[in-house]
Formats: sequence, structure tokens, C-alpha cells
Amino acid sequence: MMRQYELVERVQAYNPNADEQLLNKAYVYAMQKHGSQKRASGDPYFNHPLEVAAILTELKLDDASIAVGLLHDTIEDTDATRAEIDQMFGGEIGTIVDGLTKIERLNLVSREEAQAENLRKLLLAISQDVRVLLVKLADRLHNMRTLQFMAPDKQRRIAQETMDIYAPLAGRMGMQDMRNELEDLSFRILQPDHYSAITARLEQMQADNRETIDTITAELTERLSEAGIAARVKARVKSPYSIFSKIERKSIALEQLSDMIGFRVIVGSTEECYRTVGLIHTTWKVVPGRFKDYISVPKHNDYQSIHTTIVGPSRQRVELQIRTEDMDRIAEFGIAAHALYKDGASANLGRIEMESHAYGSLRQTISHLTSGISTEDFLEYTKLELFQDQVFCFTPRGRLIALPRGATPIDFAYALHTDIGDTCVGAKINGLILPLVTQLHSGDEVEILRDQNHRPPSNWIGIAATGKARAAIRRAVRQAAAQRAYALGEHVLSMMLEREGVMLDESEGTALAEALDHSNKRDLLVAVGEGKVGSEPLAAALAQIKGIRKRRRKLDLPVADTADGWFALRATDQFRFRVPGGQRPGSRAKTALAQLDFHTPVTISGEGIVPGDRLVGILEPDSPLMIYPIHSDALIAKHDSDLAWVDVRWNLNRNEEKLYSTVISMESVNKPGSLAQISSAIAACEANINNLVMRMISPDFHQMIFEIEVRDLAQLTDVLATLKRSPGLSAVQRAGLREAGMISTLEWDGNVDRSPRDG
Repeated sequence: MMRQYELVERVQAYNPNADEQLLNKAYVYAMQKHGSQKRASGDPYFNHPLEVAAILTELKLDDASIAVGLLHDTIEDTDATRAEIDQMFGGEIGTIVDGLTKIERLNLVSREEAQAENLRKLLLAISQDVRVLLVKLADRLHNMRTLQFMAPDKQRRIAQETMDIYAPLAGRMGMQDMRNELEDLSFRILQPDHYSAITARLEQMQADNRETIDTITAELTERLSEAGIAARVKARVKSPYSIFSKIERKSIALEQLSDMIGFRVIVGSTEECYRTVGLIHTTWKVVPGRFKDYISVPKHNDYQSIHTTIVGPSRQRVELQIRTEDMDRIAEFGIAAHALYKDGASANLGRIEMESHAYGSLRQTISHLTSGISTEDFLEYTKLELFQDQVFCFTPRGRLIALPRGATPIDFAYALHTDIGDTCVGAKINGLILPLVTQLHSGDEVEILRDQNHRPPSNWIGIAATGKARAAIRRAVRQAAAQRAYALGEHVLSMMLEREGVMLDESEGTALAEALDHSNKRDLLVAVGEGKVGSEPLAAALAQIKGIRKRRRKLDLPVADTADGWFALRATDQFRFRVPGGQRPGSRAKTALAQLDFHTPVTISGEGIVPGDRLVGILEPDSPLMIYPIHSDALIAKHDSDLAWVDVRWNLNRNEEKLYSTVISMESVNKPGSLAQISSAIAACEANINNLVMRMISPDFHQMIFEIEVRDLAQLTDVLATLKRSPGLSAVQRAGLREAGMISTLEWDGNVDRSPRDG
């Protein structure tokens, strides 16, 4: 265990003006509070905060951060209180310790809703003082180093949490060394077989290439020295997890990797970085496509370096990173490398944001993340925004836009402005019009083509890579759907009012909404348009508010009534029919009802119907009785028409297995294999495809219309649900009459066996 004076000496080694009294007081207080507590390893518990403080001294942090490292578990695990910490060490240290205590109680690997809320609390704590994050990362690093003493299931939970949350946060802050160690320690727990194979391969490669490494180091140093460049060259071995990620990303075998060992060339100035590149490129053969300049365009976490790959001795690839001493320090320690935490100054978030782009960017992102978006969107948005590598693209005017790897022009448009994203209809990438599904690469110049009348389709959600774009698309899709539903609900209500010859004032509209459990008239009409409120309860509530008395008329049916008014027709035995009371038929409707007899033919609407559908019949003079599913879009236009409405119900023989034709439609991303994917999904639900039609609706999307056969509504619902879960598909639904007309017309000429088929 590190002694009290040893800790003070560590801090004074980089900060001679360290507050020795503060450090001694924090050391003694934490040791007394933890007392005889033991860790799972059997070691004294105080050894843990002491090791955390030691990690913070390696980062050369300020006195307050070291004190917090010693105190970070006192409120959580002892009888210490926030008030006591404030009184003894000041409000600044008390606030940071309290923030860490709240984070400690969070479970970041839980069900999605709880995980999203816990992650939100973590990010808010970080945004208030970056030292909360630095101390928490040191705490997590020491816990990961001693994880072998925990139960296996707890090891996996903590390792997964570290891999998902803390390692990416360290990377976001530019703390690459800490990120690598956290990832490797988690990787060892989560995938021990892969970890063992890669580490064994690395050890073997280092042994086999020791002489080559020495040769390359000496040759690089000598060539640079001859050019008057004082350089420090050091070999580096890639971390096991970064190697595993590359294998997974590129789908290659471990033996195919040729750049597991690289070199860092550290020089005195930025100018010497570019001179070094020129010297190396004129001395050795360069591997095309492997040059990246992160000095002129730094990464989002402040990382700066020039990357290049050459063909070295023995014709093997040699990866080089060229940077200055300051760039090297920031690459290893990230935000902790900034001088603010080495001069004993208090944390000033404004100064940190100016000095560290990474922290300023993180606080800005957290501000967006916590600005009221839904829980389900928050978790996805956070992971996309905080935990992905980035590409850098430009507008035609030269504005730099940073996006996660895999981003498309859709993400680029939303990064510029939500309105630009909503009205995006195409994109020029480097002067060429390319599909919106095209993945962007660093250096691309992107011009967004717009149409002010355009609104984003729902299938963009599966294409967008950024949380901001996905959240905006979902919001636009919801708003458009609500507007369509409102218009439909308004039409239904206006037809009812017109039919009854009454008006509805504002107070009556509110009363109508409240009678049907809605807070206002607009919400009620949206619910009506969405089918959540049926026309019957709407009519009943309207009649009660306006004092409308239902009128009944007796119809002389062509066959004997049952007790509840249902009758059969000769054309089919699969349905029963009833003329509902309360209608006020016009002249054409009266004529149609007068013509209704046992021999009236029956026809099925083109969308098709399946057992389980709610049905309605429409009867016009000199025409068959047309049966529609209740969701048919054709019924909207018939609300104000002079025709007769007939109730229809199923009358099926439960022992008879039949298949029924219906039509479904969807939009699919235009890519190879999409049709096979859809066919497989339908087949997996044991449904049969009769026919299909495809039409291009944009360069990126096709509309697909299928006539399928199913047993009943339950099987059809299963088909639709399976398709909705399939990537690249959107607007999956039962087809309307227009779409159904493109593929076939399912007419019934009186022969009942032509529509449903024997299974």
C-alpha cells in the first residue's frame, strides 16, 4: 500500500506547489472512514481509493482531483455525509464526490428505459465538471484490473458496461491509452478465447520481429538525423481489442493482418512533421490510400497526427504515426494533458471548452441529448453521437461537418439543419448525383438538393447513422401521420354532422372529446383518424351532446330475419348481412335497398379480406353488394354519398381450412437481395405469394406490392410484423385500392370458391 508521503511526493513531482495539507487530510480521512472494510480480494478497502489516486497522479491532475480520488467512495460506502465533506474539504470537492456517488448507484446495463435514464444522469454529472469523468474512469480502471475476484456473472456485467460506456467516453476525451486498457480488460472477460488467440499471436510476432523492429527504428532515426530532424522513434503494438475490431470490420483472418506493429515518430514541431513525411515518402515506397492528415483536420477528441504506411525492409508494411511531443501527450492522455489541471487552478468550464475541443464538443452534445427527446430515442441517440468514430466532409462553401463512420447524405443534411434534412431529396457527392444511401468518406464534398414540399419517409430511419437524424425523421414521420389522421378524423366528423344537419361549436367539441376520454377536439379527431375511436361510439357521443334521436325504419327483407336481424344471400354462405337502423337514406339508397333480394350478387373489394377483418357492405342501385374491410380507404369518399350501408359478418365453417387472398405493400431500399429478404420473411410465416409488382419511386427506393394467401388475420398480422422488423423496409401495410389495382382485381362473380382457396 502506498504511504501518505509517497502520494504527496508523486503529486509534487509534477506540481511543486501542491497543497500538501489537503492531500494529507484527504488521505487520513478516507483511511479512517473505510477502516476495516475489505474488498472481494481480501485487501483493505482503502487500497482501492489509494490506487485510484495513484492513477490520477499518472495523469498529472490537480490537487482537488487527487483528493476526490481518495474520497470518492466515502459517501457511498461509509457513514460520511455530503455536508461533512463540504465542511472539511470545501464545496468544490464535495460536489465532485457527490456526483461520483450518484454515478456509482447507476446500473448502465439494464432494461432500455432504465439504462437510458441512468446514462442521462451520468452525462449530466460529467457535463457539470469534467473531473467527475476523469476520477470515474480511474475508478473503473482499477476495478477492471481487479475484476478477477468478482463472481463470473458480475464480471461480465461490469465488463459489458465498461465496453459500452466508459471505454468510448475515454476515447471521446482523447484518453487513448486508458481506452485501450479498458477495452482489453473487458475483451478478456467477454471473449476470452479470442483474447487468448490474439495475445498469443502478438507475443509470437514481437519475438519473430524483434530484429526487424530494431532495424526500422535505427534506420528511421538515422535518416531523420541526417536531415537535421531530431526525432524519437518508438515501436508500438496494437491492442488486442483493436486488432479484434479490425478483423471483425474487414472480415479477415488474424493471419492476414500485416500492421499489428507500428511506429510513432515524435518530432519537435508541426513543420518538422511535414518535413518528416516528405523525407519518408521519398525514401521508401508508399502504400496507396493509407495517408491521413489529422494535423490539419484534428479528430473530434483533439487527436492530431499524420498517418502513413510504407513498404519497409523485407517488403513488409510499416505503419507510421508522425506527431509532436504535445500531440503525443494529448493522444495518450487526452483532456488530462491540458495544462489547466497542472497549475492548481479551479475548474473553469469555459477555459476547458476553449482549450479542449473534445470536452466542449461533449458538453454541447450532452446539451442536445438532454433537451427533452423521448427515452427510447435518447439511448440510441447517445450511443450514436458519443460512441462512434467519425468522418469529415465539407459543404460546397468549405464548412467542415464531422459525422460518424457509415453516415450518409441524409445525416449530412440533418447535421446542417433539421429543415435541410426534412426537405432533402438528393445529394451531389464530389459533383456527382449519387443515391442517398451512399456512405460518406473523409474529404467528400456534399451538396444537398432540396424540395420545400418534401417530407422524410419512414424508411430513412433505417438509413441514417446519426441519432440527430433518426430523431428528426421519427418526429417528422409522427407529425405527418398525426396530420393525416387528423384530416381523416375531421372528414368523418363533418360527414356525421352534415348527415344529421347539425353544427358543433367549440364548447360542444370539447365536451365530445371529453366524453370519449380525450383532452381536446384535435386529439379526438386524430384518434378517430387512427382508428382508435370507432364511428359508432363517436356517433353515440355526438347524439347525446346534440340531443339527436335515432330513427328506425323497418325493411322488408327478401328472406326471413333471424332474431337479431341477420340474413343470408344466395351468392355466398360465408357471410351474413343486416341493414342497420338509424340510416336516413336518400333516393338512390332507397332504390338500392328496394332492389335487395335473395339473389343479389356479392363482390369483394380489390384489397382482399381475411377472416378476422371487420367488414361493411355498400349497396348501390343496379349493382352487386360490395364488401369492404373496415380499414379500406375507399370508404372515406363514400361517407357523404347517397348509398346504402349494410352490416356484414363472417359465417365460417371452423372445420374447413381455406386460404384467402389479400394485398400488402411496402417500401424497400434499392439494394441487391431485398426481394429475397422479403420473400423469405413471408415464407417464414407460412404464407404464400401469388403475385407481385415493383415500381421505382426514387433512385434509392422501390415500392413492392404483393398478393399473398393467408389463413386469417392473425397470420397476416404475423407477416406484417415480421416485415416491419426487417432492415431496409418501411411503410409496411395492407394495400389500398390503388395499390391493389396495380396487381390484380379480386372480383367475386357469385362463385364463392374463387376468392378463398382450399389449403
